[in-house]
Amino acid sequence: MTLTEHVPQVDTLALEPGDQISESLVRTLPGSAHSSSEVFAAEQEHIFETMWVRALRASELPGPGDFRTVQVGREGIIVSRDRKGRLRAFFNLCRHRGARVCSEGSGSGRRSSQCGHHAWTYDLDGRLIAAPNPHEDARHRSGGVRPARRPRARVAGLRLDLRRRRRTLVRGDGDGCGALSRLGDVESIEHHGVETLQVGQRITYDVKANGKLIVENFMECYHCATIHPELTEVLPEFADGLAAQYVVGHGAEFGEDVQGFTVDGPEGLGRIPGVTDDQDRRYFAVTIRPNVFVNLVPDHVIFHRTYPMGPDRTIVECDWLYLPEVVASGTDLTKSVKLFDLVNRQDFEACEMCQAATDSKKYADGGVLVSSEHHIAEFQSWATAAIA
Repeated sequence: MTLTEHVPQVDTLALEPGDQISESLVRTLPGSAHSSSEVFAAEQEHIFETMWVRALRASELPGPGDFRTVQVGREGIIVSRDRKGRLRAFFNLCRHRGARVCSEGSGSGRRSSQCGHHAWTYDLDGRLIAAPNPHEDARHRSGGVRPARRPRARVAGLRLDLRRRRRTLVRGDGDGCGALSRLGDVESIEHHGVETLQVGQRITYDVKANGKLIVENFMECYHCATIHPELTEVLPEFADGLAAQYVVGHGAEFGEDVQGFTVDGPEGLGRIPGVTDDQDRRYFAVTIRPNVFVNLVPDHVIFHRTYPMGPDRTIVECDWLYLPEVVASGTDLTKSVKLFDLVNRQDFEACEMCQAATDSKKYADGGVLVSSEHHIAEFQSWATAAIA
């Protein structure tokens, strides 16, 4: 079956009133939505390669020649600073034969990029500045390659976000307006000053599960009492079954004897100055489509980016962000990092368990969402509509 043949059928996955099983149970997507290579390819094309994708923190590239490679849909992208300190993004390929120009994940102070295949060399602004010329004779006078004639392919629309904060977004071809407008959701995290925080710890997870399963898992806490004993020790409300789900949006309160968002609840770090009194001693969770989810606590922020690599594989990059003086001081961050690292690993193991059943004939029509998970249906409908 070709992708063209498949996409019109995807519309049948949208949740309609008739799909409701009862007042409390609503159909999920069918199993194939999480295992089909055609559905995955459509999501890559119409979501990750069309909409705005949060690629990296601009602070990760402090000076000219600093670069990082990222995955945006099916495309490898180089994000870098040119000699004037401007952010630029290019497809990570040579215009000659398509070889990858940059094989390293990141670096600093680079003056140019050179393809390892035929040594075509590009300046920081993407111009071709050198290429070995083939021998020219009377019959092949156009055989030479003139520098600056073939620049690297730029990515359409490298921008900072709506408020020009230090969050770097990349999109491919397409207007991307729908996803860009959704960045308004980050208003609830402004008090944490995320753009001023620095990475104290980064952990990258290779999860054998579909990216939508990971997002859906993040959006609900119906599972918290089952698989997150360390988290529910710190946030007792999350152990209260269905009631816990409704706390995620407005902030779950720390337990009475809990001093910080750490394993077993010992004292954490100093409160981020912008955090208000009514945000203190609370945990918040925010989802930003298509590839970001954020956890906020008084002394740090946990920032996830997902990179779907296949229908059953997703790379999740997780940053623990702290005040610059905390990072500079060399403070031991183990206690705060360990708690959510445990939570992540528990979540991803659960997602992998779900992924294993997506091809089962007994799950062909999908499962159900209980009342506290109904908001996931809106996300599933959004993802379905995006590729239909």
